[in-house]
Amino acid sequence: MQRIFILVLLVYLFSFSVEAKQITFGIVPQQSAATLAKKWGPILKFLSQETQHDVVFRTANNIPEFEKRVLEGKYDVAYMNPYHYTVFHQKPGYEAFAKQKNKKIRGILVVKKDSTIDDLKGLAGQTLAFPSPAAFAASVIPRATLTNQTIPFQPRYVSSHDSVYMNVSKGFMVAGGGIERTLNNTNEAVRNNLKILWKTPGYTPHAFAFHPKLAQDIREKMSMALLKLNDSQEGQALLKKINFKGIEAAKDQDWDDVRALNIKLLDHLLKK
Repeated sequence: MQRIFILVLLVYLFSFSVEAKQITFGIVPQQSAATLAKKWGPILKFLSQETQHDVVFRTANNIPEFEKRVLEGKYDVAYMNPYHYTVFHQKPGYEAFAKQKNKKIRGILVVKKDSTIDDLKGLAGQTLAFPSPAAFAASVIPRATLTNQTIPFQPRYVSSHDSVYMNVSKGFMVAGGGIERTLNNTNEAVRNNLKILWKTPGYTPHAFAFHPKLAQDIREKMSMALLKLNDSQEGQALLKKINFKGIEAAKDQDWDDVRALNIKLLDHLLKK
């Protein structure tokens, strides 16, 4: 009888270990890894509890490295900017399933609070800070706008939104690109020393997307768990940490407004 009990226990433990999987959740590095881990860690812990899988935080040192890892399929689930999603949906095939609720993403250009620059023409001939070449609302759209208005400028890429805000706040560069959410999330002392000079039109925001090889049953659990954050005070408190008011289901076509811009910046990645 004792042998039978031990055998049953071993079978149970083995089946549990097989069922529980580690799910890598990649977050685009708009801020430092430490800041992102602090804000997203409690959310991923909630997702782990709800899905009964080990959902682990992942990011990259900078956005180009994040792009490389997404292209290589390093993340089972990824939170990526709108333009990234239109690229990495093609290769390796990430599929969007959720996005921030009732939200349009708007890029911004910020200057120091005491700056006398009051329009885009005042940026002519200046070196401007951007998080990366392919940061959609924080870099691609502002740079295209300046170019279309024949305003000459020199871009300098500084790896993250927080770094943009710090450089402008300290006067190292006269202006820089970001988005409203990361400006609201950045260090208060830095934020209070900045003002928004200009905003882009609104576009469909960042995508939560599954890697194509992620099992369907895990997709369903993850999607349900993420949307469940809307339904309790605990979940709402977790979303507030990342300046979300809610999450809603999404489908691939939601990003057709971004596709309509016909951005080719990362097309070379699709040829690799």
